[in-house]
Amino acid sequence: MTEIVNPATPEECAQVLELLPQKEPFRFIDKILELSETHIVTQRRFRPDEYYYRGHFPGEPITPGVILIETMAQAGLVALGIYIVLKIDPSLQRRALFTDCQIDFAQVVRPGELTTIRAERIYWRRNKLQSKVELTLSSGEIAAHGIVSGYAMELRR
Repeated sequence: MTEIVNPATPEECAQVLELLPQKEPFRFIDKILELSETHIVTQRRFRPDEYYYRGHFPGEPITPGVILIETMAQAGLVALGIYIVLKIDPSLQRRALFTDCQIDFAQVVRPGELTTIRAERIYWRRNKLQSKVELTLSSGEIAAHGIVSGYAMELRR
């Protein structure tokens, strides 16, 4: 990851969390640890009582890959994109739309696991954001990594 330039304040991190359009039970960011215009670090604990563990897989639950992708997209596209747009013009109202990903999975994420998600902006231009993302386990092992892309769409008033 690159050097942190102009890190966000705790108040700005709280504002980004508040502005996330995803809410429980579909918000997969518990905490923002670091945030700047070029990167974000978040955490998510996958609680054992999450609704998707009942069917994925009974008796041997693991976090679905699609949930891990959504977790990385919420950090590397939505939250990072919100912060970038706020820095450009706080009056802009946009919503990040997840458009593409290329993710490799390396480890299983089990119920109760505390994960750390790191994303580094690859580019931001013409309302398009692409980020390199990595989801690690509390052991430090990489569970998933890759690239997520999205588009910031202006909200209708």
